[in-house]
Amino acid sequence: MKKTVTIPSRFNGPPESGNGGYSCGVLASFIDGPARVRLHVPPPLDRPLLVRNIGQGGVGMFDGDDLVGSAFPVQVALELPRAPGLEQAENAATRFPCYENHVFPTCFVCGPGRPAHDGLELFPGLVEGREVLASPWEPTPDLLGEDDYVRPEIVWSALDCPGYFACMMNEIRPAVLGELQAKLSSPVPAGRTLVVYAWPLGEDGRKLYAGSAVADADGRILAHARSTWILFKA
Repeated sequence: MKKTVTIPSRFNGPPESGNGGYSCGVLASFIDGPARVRLHVPPPLDRPLLVRNIGQGGVGMFDGDDLVGSAFPVQVALELPRAPGLEQAENAATRFPCYENHVFPTCFVCGPGRPAHDGLELFPGLVEGREVLASPWEPTPDLLGEDDYVRPEIVWSALDCPGYFACMMNEIRPAVLGELQAKLSSPVPAGRTLVVYAWPLGEDGRKLYAGSAVADADGRILAHARSTWILFKA
C-alpha cells in the first residue's frame, strides 16, 4: 500500500508544523479501529507525504526518506473518569492558563490568536473540585465529512492539546506530543455543544502522560485517548 497525504497549513500546531493530534489522525485513518500513532519528527505542512506499510500491521508516513510518524493497531487501556457537565466545562474554560503568553498562539486546537472559529477553540481549565480540565466544544460545519459527522482527524485533534494542559496543571512547561493512542467509539455530531476533558496520568523523567475524552452533553463518551508528552531538555 502506498498513498500520498498532505497536512494543510490551517492545521498547524507550531507555526511551521502540523498539529500533533491532526497529524496522528491523518495517519490513523489507515488503521482499522483504535490506533497508536508515534510522531518521530515535526510533521511538515503543505507538501506530499508518502504513507506505506512498514510491517506488523503498521503504516509509516514519510517525508522523502525521513519517517514522520508510525501507526499500529492498539487496544487503548484507560480508565475514564466521568465527564464534567457542560456548565462545569464552560466555567472551567474561564481558567485556561494561556489566553495570554501562549507558546503557540495560532495552534489549530488551543491557540487563542486565530481568527474566530478558524480553529477548534479548545481552552481547557481546571474543573472546580476535581483534578480534571475541561472545555466546551461546538464543532463548526466546515469540519464535517460526507456523513455529516466530524471528520476523524478533527476528533483526534480535539483529543490532543487538552492532554498537554492536563500534564502541566499549574506549571506550563515546553513539551511536544510523542505518541497518541485513541479510540473513536461513536460518530461526533456537529451543531451542538460537546465537552472535551483531560486528566493527568503521571510522569517518568521527561515523559508525561494524560488521558482525554470527548463527551456529549449527557456525559456519553464518544472518543478517548492516552497521550505521551516529551519535555524539552533543560
